[in-house]
Amino acid sequence: MNVKRLCVLGSTGSIGESVLAVVQAHPERFEIDSLTASTSVEALYRQCVAHRPRLVVMADARAAGQLERRLHGAGVAVEVQAGAAALDAAASAGTADTVVAGIVGASPAGKTVLLANKEALVMTGPLFMDVVRESGARLIPVDSEQNAIFQCLADYCCDGRQSPAGMRRLLLTASGGPFLRTPLNAFDAITPEQACAHPNWSMGRKISVDSATMMNKGLEIIETAWLFGVDEACIDVVIHPQSIVHSMVEFDDGAVLAQLGAPDMRLPIAHALGWPGRIGSGAPRLDLAQVARLEFEAPDARRFPALELARSVLRQAGTAGAVFNAANEVAVAAFLDGMLRFPDIVAVTAEVLQALPGQPAASLQAVLDADAAARRAAQAVVERRRGG
Repeated sequence: MNVKRLCVLGSTGSIGESVLAVVQAHPERFEIDSLTASTSVEALYRQCVAHRPRLVVMADARAAGQLERRLHGAGVAVEVQAGAAALDAAASAGTADTVVAGIVGASPAGKTVLLANKEALVMTGPLFMDVVRESGARLIPVDSEQNAIFQCLADYCCDGRQSPAGMRRLLLTASGGPFLRTPLNAFDAITPEQACAHPNWSMGRKISVDSATMMNKGLEIIETAWLFGVDEACIDVVIHPQSIVHSMVEFDDGAVLAQLGAPDMRLPIAHALGWPGRIGSGAPRLDLAQVARLEFEAPDARRFPALELARSVLRQAGTAGAVFNAANEVAVAAFLDGMLRFPDIVAVTAEVLQALPGQPAASLQAVLDADAAARRAAQAVVERRRGG
């Protein structure tokens, strides 16, 4: 059995932790070549002790120094580096054959890339997919919905070049979040604590808020379009409160294939790590008799305006994805800090998109410039709304 050597970008985040949990259950299949993180010294130290990587890289130089001293004091022989260039080098190093991208990063040449960061595709779209094709990398999505589609489309290569043969529609499922039945006239009073209390998934605060606004599903519409080479009109969203069916594919003959499983990120991670085979994930087994009922309904456009906003981003293309993502991040942070009401998150994002319509994204620098401009514009809108 060939042992896969992994580079895990963003190893201290929720996706990275889940990846390492699956790896730990299969020591005969995987080795950790390198880990990267931003500033989480304690979490990365624990991972180094448990997995003994060849290299760890931290974005923050001061944090890297603290980690290096702790590892040296404990007698753990791991090389520590810092900075953006070291992060890029870790992903591209020939010592790892599989890269798990839990943060925005390039597509390393000739490697298998497990993409767990939808923002990379939302921001850069065709630029990202061009790099995948030109580098010869194999791209496997880890987001539960996109991984489910990947499983239903057996043998399809995610290169965005052409839509899957015989496919009519891709159906993304969404739980509806914590406010699926909350009266619309109560939205102004929603608190950050309420928005972060997701009924099915255990996630970080930002992504929990994105789930509550369904902005995450808007981001996934964009991600799905680029991954699978389809127009936004071929992507539908359906509310499924149980989070058991993770996505579906409808074919030209009327057949619909669905991927089912417990709402646990270890399932898509184990599939991506084990592909083209299957390995144990450690996630709970699905008992359909216990689930008893699977419900589906169309999303309410008044309750979830982020969905149509995302579709408008795909119609604009260019830098619109970067503007959309950046404005939402600023608005969510302001909501979590008590500076905005819950409905203002989507309203701020829409206002920034109107002020900064998509421009041609001929280079990564154009995307980064659009991101920076959107953040400035969003902050200005937040301040104005806060003052009002």
